[in-house]
Amino acid sequence: MIIDKGIRIKNIYYMLSYAFEFIKHTGYADMATEDFDNIHDLFAAILAQGVTYQLKRGLYKEYIHKKDDLTTIRGKINIQETIRNKILKRQQINCEFDELSENNIYNQVVKSAASLLLRNDNVNDRHKSRLKQSLLFLSNVDDIDLKNVKWGSITFHRNNQNYRILINICNLLARGLLQTTDTGHSKLATFIDEQSMCRLYEKFILEYYRQEHSNIIKSEALQIPWVLDDDNRNLLPIMQTDITLTKKDKNKQDVLIIDAKYYRRALSNNNHSDKLTLHSGNLYQIFTYVKNKEAELLRNKTPHKVSGMLLYAKTDEQIAPNDTYQMSGNQISVSNLDLSKDFSEIRAQLDNILAKHFNA
Repeated sequence: MIIDKGIRIKNIYYMLSYAFEFIKHTGYADMATEDFDNIHDLFAAILAQGVTYQLKRGLYKEYIHKKDDLTTIRGKINIQETIRNKILKRQQINCEFDELSENNIYNQVVKSAASLLLRNDNVNDRHKSRLKQSLLFLSNVDDIDLKNVKWGSITFHRNNQNYRILINICNLLARGLLQTTDTGHSKLATFIDEQSMCRLYEKFILEYYRQEHSNIIKSEALQIPWVLDDDNRNLLPIMQTDITLTKKDKNKQDVLIIDAKYYRRALSNNNHSDKLTLHSGNLYQIFTYVKNKEAELLRNKTPHKVSGMLLYAKTDEQIAPNDTYQMSGNQISVSNLDLSKDFSEIRAQLDNILAKHFNA
């Protein structure tokens, strides 16, 4: 499924820079001043800079189990293979040992993605040249098929945290998120994996508020407990919000729950007519979040105000949802974020949401 969202290439960089704050540091920040012709060019620049940074720090290494014929003992002797060497008159000892190596899944993924981008005609010569230079230092790292990578098994810790953005970029490439792009300088035209973009969209908004407005509100992906008349929680799903903003006020809990939605179409056709309506499931979900959060605060006798918002990434539809409803004592609003605008305007849209709901 191909989805045309008209997102500016530069805005993908800004979204990534908030979702993965590490981009704001080191040489990544220089990309904010660069114009990219297409998304592949942007990804090539991020990978080239990322590998350069890692080379300065030293490539991440892990212990890898190996078997080899050696002239001296190392690790554990494999008796059967050593006897075979003796029979064949080889003066070697077969050993099993662990060796600290850069040939691990992290560097394999990065190298394979860089090789993929080098074969892409959309990447300009300057970024290709940087990638080629980087790959020279990965000669001891194997190429792998990115389609076979078990992405969910790749974990991060203190020693390899800097690889997080690189691995996520490689994941997007591998999943075919961005196969073809607009030939213009400003817009990203074609997506395939809507789910991946939705996750980036959610994380971008969450981190934007966390990083830019921590003095006013707390931004978190909060789980809301079901407020039940009895204690039977059997088979109830977890209520996991995308973004929950809570104003820092000792005397009152002022809460805005945002459900970030990245769809090809923000509106749907009514089953019995051609009338366009909001996706009913989205509205039911945000209403449930709001009412259970309010019930929790009521039970705890906490002074409060709880509101909800469906924040859609704006589509090319003629009608863009932009309404506010008063539902059973709570405000539920529906709005859209125009990712085709200059990023300064996107910031203004997000800041205006904050100002409107919290009088900030």
